[in-house]
Amino acid sequence: MRRLEPGLKAGRLDAADYAKNFSDLHPRLNDHEALVASDRCYFCYDAPCMTACPTAIDIPMFIRQISTGNATGSAKTIFDQNILGGMCARVCPTETLCEQACVRNTAEERPVEIGRLQRYATDLAIEQGRQFYTPAAETNKRIAVVGAGPAGLACAHRLAMHGHFVTIFDTRDKAGGLNEYGIAAYKTTNDFAQSEVDYILSIGNIDVLHGQMLGRDFTLSELQEKFDAVFLGTGLGNVNTLNIPGAQTNGIMDAVEFIANLREANNKADVPVGRDVVVIGGGMTAIDAGVQAKLLGAENVTICYRRGQEHMNASQFEQDLAASKGVHIRHWLQPKDVAHHHGHVSSISFEYTHLENGLMKGTGHTTEIKADQILVAIGQKLDPQGQDSLKLQGGKIAVDAEGRTSIPGVWAGGDCAFGGQDLTVSAVAMGRDAAESINLSLAAAAAGTTAVA
Repeated sequence: MRRLEPGLKAGRLDAADYAKNFSDLHPRLNDHEALVASDRCYFCYDAPCMTACPTAIDIPMFIRQISTGNATGSAKTIFDQNILGGMCARVCPTETLCEQACVRNTAEERPVEIGRLQRYATDLAIEQGRQFYTPAAETNKRIAVVGAGPAGLACAHRLAMHGHFVTIFDTRDKAGGLNEYGIAAYKTTNDFAQSEVDYILSIGNIDVLHGQMLGRDFTLSELQEKFDAVFLGTGLGNVNTLNIPGAQTNGIMDAVEFIANLREANNKADVPVGRDVVVIGGGMTAIDAGVQAKLLGAENVTICYRRGQEHMNASQFEQDLAASKGVHIRHWLQPKDVAHHHGHVSSISFEYTHLENGLMKGTGHTTEIKADQILVAIGQKLDPQGQDSLKLQGGKIAVDAEGRTSIPGVWAGGDCAFGGQDLTVSAVAMGRDAAESINLSLAAAAAGTTAVA
């Protein structure tokens, strides 16, 4: 077997290899495939798949519409509940949500391909520019949305539908949040994230201001003075760092940054990767980073998680995908220290762990893994900058069932809010529902003003 050179290097593969490795993980169904797949649906009454969907899409309805040749109507059924249905069809863990609940599993141990059918319908609508929604009569109300991720976009779109004017403030150069910067490149190819953003914004009544950070360029109080309501969909801006000896050594990188660099690269061959890569973490980010390191040409990729397989946040499908790409997943290992050679990481030591009375503890036994690159995926946390006196819960913004925060006139949703599930579909649901709450609140206030007048 050919041994690759150690150290971070770009261009480890041929151009054809990059094209193959980063091709679409689940290509869109063609017309015939979609009809065959839709024909497997029982169109259940009180369907369990619909209950399992955080956005409550009428799944039997949209699949029936596909089966009758009405892909356009199917897309509208999806978008009525989830305006980011195209991205969710690509990145949602359908195997643990709608497809896990599918009754076909009982008879055949194989669910209806709900996710791929959803993509089939929504892709066609976006490509054809089928805009199903127009803003209602103008209300002359202005709402600030902080963050152009899934929660912020879903909130903005629903508010625009109700006739309000929305201004989105976002830190990045592109809208989309983690859909643009944090998803594995093989899950969203051909710049789909931006196509979806353009489709959402095409409703009108929405402006996006880039390079604008809460706490740096404006404050929450300033937004409250200028706008009739505020929605916070800032996500989790800070990452948890590795706090062990040698953690600042060259060659150690945050996995989210690694994925973002790969997503934004014009040429995958320009992204450097090590020969021996170690990823620390047990969630979807760890899997995405590990798989993509392998696809970039790393020879050995090992994901190390401090607990057991049953505790990993990454779904079984994602774990199996990693294994199929040659990524080795090891459990019950917590990082201890990093060794280096001439200032660059050369290996990392781990201590074996176990559970004792329900608590994770080290065993005192260690092991060492050779590494010239370490990717850290041990979670993200709320950036408190600019949050003022917002009440927090569990390290996130405390919200009620409608997304209201502790400050009147301010709502929040998505990963930054307590109760979010760190899923695109969950963020969409929270943003959409907060928009409905904002709309009702503004309408009530207007009615009260009218009655007084």
